[in-house]
Amino acid sequence: MTTPSGRPIPRRPAPFGPDQLEEHGGTTPGPAEISEIAHETAAVIVGAGRAARDPEITRRLVALVDELGLSTIADLWSDRPARSLPGALWRLYAIREWVRRSPHEVSREYAAGIRFTDVAHAVAGVAEPPGPDEVRRITDDILTGVYAGDFAIALDRASAFCAVISAGRADLAGDSDGPAAGVLTRRGVSMLQTSNDLRACAALWRAGELT
Repeated sequence: MTTPSGRPIPRRPAPFGPDQLEEHGGTTPGPAEISEIAHETAAVIVGAGRAARDPEITRRLVALVDELGLSTIADLWSDRPARSLPGALWRLYAIREWVRRSPHEVSREYAAGIRFTDVAHAVAGVAEPPGPDEVRRITDDILTGVYAGDFAIALDRASAFCAVISAGRADLAGDSDGPAAGVLTRRGVSMLQTSNDLRACAALWRAGELT
């Protein structure tokens, strides 16, 4: 796969640690270099994808994890601040992968949260009833908006989606006993933080400050 500018994006790279790097005359990148790479790759992918205005390129970027693997995306972006461009992209792709792997669990949690989050449900735009196909579709729609729509709106929709999931987990925790209730509660709090971070990223993008 290549970016719209023709630069190749490598498929799952073979392990290449510090020892192998030194053998090839290189040096291990430091924290500053790793940070720079993360922010540059995020900016290049978003910028090139939005400039291309090509449905096929958009489709391939939406499915980037399918081709590169979640671990590759994690290596690039997961350590960056939540309220940054690579941090936002990591969360969007991680959410999509979670939904693809556990659509029945996601639809159950989402359905449980709707009655507590009317506004967030409307913003997210998940069709009713929110079954497995509907939640899978919405994550693809959100990522499509990153590359072929209003990026801030895509982030707002993702934030709203997470807010509904968080409310659903809280509701399901109330119906659970013992350790299961604690797990759902903690996961609900985590998802609410993700919702808050994505909403903040939307505001930063509108202000031209999401980097």
